[in-house]
Amino acid sequence: MTTRIIRRTYAPVENNVLSLRDMMNRLMENAFVSPEQWVSDWPQGGGANAPAIDVTETNDEYTVKAALPGWKPANVDITFESGTVTLKGEVATENNEGDEKTRWHRREIRQTSFARSITLPTEVEADKARAEFENGVLTLKLPKAEVVKPKQIKITVK
Repeated sequence: MTTRIIRRTYAPVENNVLSLRDMMNRLMENAFVSPEQWVSDWPQGGGANAPAIDVTETNDEYTVKAALPGWKPANVDITFESGTVTLKGEVATENNEGDEKTRWHRREIRQTSFARSITLPTEVEADKARAEFENGVLTLKLPKAEVVKPKQIKITVK
């Protein structure tokens, strides 16, 4: 397991004056890495078996992409409940241990179960969601609910 160090840089503050509180906040933010990378059953996923994901937002929808190389769409479940999208996958592991003709020298390719949850900041219309699977990447499109989409108000001149 590798440790990921996150280094943040900040724009200079006017007159180079920081309060003690600001200095302590920066010290604490830069001193620790996120614990979710060490805990495999972290509530938002993030363990060693969880797929890497990207989440983007436009005015109309959220897009969630998950890297699932080697997975079949039939082995992946997507659920949406209370503003949280959950991706779950499960595959029966192959057991070639009993084969006398095969001797393992290295075994690194694994397909084990995973669960990854993403909480979205606004409401979506889950019944209009679309999911595609191409080249090992799952792409999930979740349209935003009409009530949260930005509205343009025109000004009339009298």
